[in-house]
Amino acid sequence: MASSGEEPRSGSPGLAGTVTEPSPTADASQLDTAEDFEVLEGDEEEEEEDLSELPPLEDVGRQPALPREDTQPSELGMREAAEDPQEWLDVLGSGLLKKKTLVPGHGADTRPHKGQDVTIRLKATLEDGSVVEENPALTFTLGDCDVLQALDLCVQLLEMRETALIVSDAKYCYGAQGRSPDIPPNAALTLEVELLAARDAPDLELLSGKEKIELANRKRERGNFFYQQADYVLAINSYDIALKIISSSSKVDFSPDEEAELLEVKVKCLNNLAASQLKLDHYEAALKSCNLVLEHQPGNIKALFRKGKVLAQQGEYRDAIPILKAALKLEPSNKTIHAELSKLVKKHADQKNVETEMYRKMLGNPSAASTPGKCKDKLPWSIPWKWLFGATAIALGGVALSVVIAARN
Repeated sequence: MASSGEEPRSGSPGLAGTVTEPSPTADASQLDTAEDFEVLEGDEEEEEEDLSELPPLEDVGRQPALPREDTQPSELGMREAAEDPQEWLDVLGSGLLKKKTLVPGHGADTRPHKGQDVTIRLKATLEDGSVVEENPALTFTLGDCDVLQALDLCVQLLEMRETALIVSDAKYCYGAQGRSPDIPPNAALTLEVELLAARDAPDLELLSGKEKIELANRKRERGNFFYQQADYVLAINSYDIALKIISSSSKVDFSPDEEAELLEVKVKCLNNLAASQLKLDHYEAALKSCNLVLEHQPGNIKALFRKGKVLAQQGEYRDAIPILKAALKLEPSNKTIHAELSKLVKKHADQKNVETEMYRKMLGNPSAASTPGKCKDKLPWSIPWKWLFGATAIALGGVALSVVIAARN
């Protein structure tokens, strides 16, 4: 089975979870229509690698993710919303996410809970009043991070048929990157939301093969969006959800083509999961994800490359080198694998030299480098051992002769 397959372009999802075209000014390693091969960046002090002939990439995250505060609505906020619906509710207690009820709903007991599929009416505007999104019936799974964090956090506070105004900092919307062309970087949004419906999510066991594939792909694409935003924690969350959907038991029979497509989606999720885990220095978790890919596809270049990177980060150069050689054999023209392999060979040689020197010191044997080899045999006191042996024998003979002569006298 091929290690990758054709997939739709994965740009930044809109408020409604739709896919928009990426910005033409985005990083050169933009998501591609063919594959989702993230190139792991090298150490900061090292020169940038030549990315011109890489397989298509998904690794576009370059800016570090902003530290996220507690992203659960506080109990105090829940009580304040119920006591005085006309006042602004500081959802997280930081002033960055506020909610105000415009039209009261049907009571607190009608609020949706995580895991349910909710449908809302949405209107989003910038601070200058420009409308950037309108959706009369946006449906998503609450708590799965399928939409903006501002919506995921605040919709669970809404009562059925309640209309509310949400004012959110860019941190819980599109962050420092924005969404080209209509939402600039670091833009706060005002969201007018009405909760229309809430129902339990469908039973995964009863989903058809096509439905399961579509659902898993939506979660994976959401993970790609978070990866682009350099929010690797949420990316991991989305990929994990997609993998749970794929791995769930089923009471429906799938066709061989559906089974194969589910495996392809699983491999993509595991590859992207490994890339996200590497960004967070979760090496053991990333190694496990790579190994899971290689169990299904031993010749998967992406997994081999990342596994080699993980082992290199752990200092296991001896194990990493043959893995990268295997990847290079499958993709001989890949300059990044060439460069990475060359770096590892050099680092491995340096490591062996250091270990050798350490062993010499431990055994009390000075380094051969301390005395130039060419000068060893030319030192004044450097006399061949045969000459020393002969001189000693002559001296002993002389002493013995003197003793004999003395005895006769």
